[in-house]
Amino acid sequence: MLQTKRLTLSPCRPSDRADFIALERDPEVMRFLNGGAVDHATTDPKDVTFLMPRGTEPYVWTARRTADGQFVGWFCLSREGEATAEIGYRLRRSEWGQGLASEGASALVDWGFKVASYDRILACTMAVNHGSRRVMEKIGMTHARTVPFNAAPVPGSEHGEVWYELTRSKWSGNQPS
Repeated sequence: MLQTKRLTLSPCRPSDRADFIALERDPEVMRFLNGGAVDHATTDPKDVTFLMPRGTEPYVWTARRTADGQFVGWFCLSREGEATAEIGYRLRRSEWGQGLASEGASALVDWGFKVASYDRILACTMAVNHGSRRVMEKIGMTHARTVPFNAAPVPGSEHGEVWYELTRSKWSGNQPS
């Protein structure tokens, strides 16, 4: 379990499934992934290009407010190679703009470097997703490249997908002594 000032992140469980699905039903939350909400009656999580956690994924952490246990969203840190991981996050719209994405992502990055011993952590989003890009920059990541967006056509996809990265050496240089 990871604790921040306002959040508790814990490995996801099957009991989180309903919260995850409710999050995916919000068209604004899903806008930069598929242009809107997921149709759960016809969509299999294995058939999409983005993560649809169901509570059994070992790299997904459920985020709840520490004060009252209220579901905030989820964060993930999935291994992408021997020493590389990719971070992702999805928060309820009512939680946007409060710094919670940066707070949770920062805690998971710290865990990734200190505990999981990653050398590099990556993140990606659509170029037009300015909110997610701000989160990546706030946690110390820097823009590495922009590539064509190859998923379903989403407004703004013509601007591509941006990849950010943070290395262990840059992260450790930013840690308080």
